[in-house]
Amino acid sequence: MHLLKKTTITETIRLNRLCCCGHVQRMEENRIIKKVLYMNLEATRLRGRSINRWQDEVREDGTLVGGKRWQERVYNREDWKKLLRMARNRHILHMSME
Repeated sequence: MHLLKKTTITETIRLNRLCCCGHVQRMEENRIIKKVLYMNLEATRLRGRSINRWQDEVREDGTLVGGKRWQERVYNREDWKKLLRMARNRHILHMSME
């Protein structure tokens, strides 16, 4: 009997975050959503262990899926979809979120 490994909620969140990142990265530079997402707010962070921002999480997930040069693959839509499909099938992002 062949058992299929189901995707975890963590894995689904990470894959959806990468999918969204690819969509936003391919947008034109003048789109409001892209400007807001990468806006640098001059807010001070609390002491202690810093809470990761969305960009930090995407960077970590992207490196797990595509290595150091994952951001270059975002601009080729078919290549990006293929990479995310491979990550989903091989359960690359199944690690716990910390």
